[in-house]
Amino acid sequence: MRRAVESGDLGELYLIRAACHDYEPPHESYLPTAGSIFCDMHIHDFDAIAWLSGRTPIDVVARGSVLVDEMFARYDDVDTSAAIMTLEGGALAMLTGTRQNGVGYDHRTEVVGSRDALSAGLGPQMPLRSADPGVLQPVDPYPSFPVRFHQAYAAEIAAFVDLVAGEGPNQCPGSAAEDALRVALAADLSLARGSTVRIDEI
Repeated sequence: MRRAVESGDLGELYLIRAACHDYEPPHESYLPTAGSIFCDMHIHDFDAIAWLSGRTPIDVVARGSVLVDEMFARYDDVDTSAAIMTLEGGALAMLTGTRQNGVGYDHRTEVVGSRDALSAGLGPQMPLRSADPGVLQPVDPYPSFPVRFHQAYAAEIAAFVDLVAGEGPNQCPGSAAEDALRVALAADLSLARGSTVRIDEI
């Protein structure tokens, strides 16, 4: 997907859509140190959106509700979330999240451009049922993020070992993590204010 954006094969980038929906909510013991849904769950999406697009987020507007379990409210958090970002050049990125999805763990990303549209995360285990007749339904949907991303975690560890051994480039500079955290904190502030927040405010 990133190559399609970088090479121009996608054409002009219009939209990025990301979805991150847990199968089951975490145990309450996790919440005191987890951070908000934007800092815990969506920080990975903020990082991926900047990486995929090659563009810096300019601002974000975020919304959230407590619909899954009141325990999230006890930690000043929400369990159902949405955010829209404006990227450099005007493209929009939007994401949604829930701490519970009754079908399974759902994490996917889509990019839409003037020449093409691509998705990562579609497949027989994607926990989304079609309402259209004759469409195949999910088979053995992902139960959790460790199962969904086990290959990615293995590749991540291998790349880290190569980096430590001096045999590979640093694919994940600390500055990228800081940038993603700034967007997450801006989303927290947007949720609290009920308005759009510029990332450079953080």
